[in-house]
Amino acid sequence: MNELGKRILTSILLISSLYFSYTNQVFFITLLVIIFLLSIIEYIRLIYKIEKNTFNIYLYIFFGILYFVIAALFLYLKSYEIKDLVFYLILICIATDIGGLISGKLFKGKKLTKISPKKTFSGFYGAFVLSFLTMFLFINYINLNLFLIFVFTFSTCLLSQFGDLFFSFLKRKAKVKDTGNLLPGHGGILDRVDGMIFSVPINLVFYTISI
Repeated sequence: MNELGKRILTSILLISSLYFSYTNQVFFITLLVIIFLLSIIEYIRLIYKIEKNTFNIYLYIFFGILYFVIAALFLYLKSYEIKDLVFYLILICIATDIGGLISGKLFKGKKLTKISPKKTFSGFYGAFVLSFLTMFLFINYINLNLFLIFVFTFSTCLLSQFGDLFFSFLKRKAKVKDTGNLLPGHGGILDRVDGMIFSVPINLVFYTISI
């Protein structure tokens, strides 16, 4: 099977996992724990490839794991309180990723940053286009006014792209293409959830503060 075929098959499995996570809380918690543990492992491997100073390694690992733990616990708690919003934010992250990929490949154009040579301005704007199209598809399922939905959609898309660039920066420093090879055609777990790691928990904090 070629790379595109692997990517499509893995994407179908990931979308199916998202659906079962929405319909079954136990499945969601189990998947969250698995992603949490595998993400930490991949993150630690990256740090060891980047940093040579032992003290800095332990420092980066400590704060990295601390953030992962807080983010995972917060996501777990909010999945009981505001499940629809949690999964909506995850969908926006997925739309951001897909919109950026398609638009970037179709229109190419000027590079967005040196951190990730494949990222272009067309991909950056395309991510917002598909995110807002997704917003209009699910707007009736989210119990928020239009202004807040717009703000959370924009913020999630923006932070998702920031998360993608942040881990691209780490991979560049570590001189690796992917954080792992667990997902055929996609790389590692962090390669798929890098945008969600920052955007979903941070926007859930924004929601908690604003409501």
